[in-house]
Amino acid sequence: MAKSLDLEENSFAKQLFGDQSLLQARFNFHPLCSRSDLVLGVKPHIDRSGMTVLLQDRDVEGLQVLIDGKWVGVPIVPHALFLNLGDQMQIMSNGIYKSPMHRVVTNTEKMRLSVALFNEPDPETEIGPVEHLIDDETRPRLY
Repeated sequence: MAKSLDLEENSFAKQLFGDQSLLQARFNFHPLCSRSDLVLGVKPHIDRSGMTVLLQDRDVEGLQVLIDGKWVGVPIVPHALFLNLGDQMQIMSNGIYKSPMHRVVTNTEKMRLSVALFNEPDPETEIGPVEHLIDDETRPRLY
């Protein structure tokens, strides 16, 4: 991601992966639900972490992102990891990368299981935009 912005390869990693960075795992189980029109698996939210790595259920879709005011299902790609950026990555990129609103919906026919890994910097680390992404004239500091 840093390379795509013509930055040093470890520009984001310097802030995210310090000596005391945190990696948290969450196992998500969503049983089948006869009223999936009324029950969400996870309410709409934006991740605060730097990034979330998700191993989706290989058989049941459920993750959705909000795009232009509409909820869009994230397709399952077999044997692939889904990477979701959080608020901290949006801050470090000075708004170039966005932290998307997302949710999980339940399914009327099958249960859903996923594993999410959340990467967060040391709680004492102050997160800010990478200096090379700030220009007072063309891209002012947003955070």
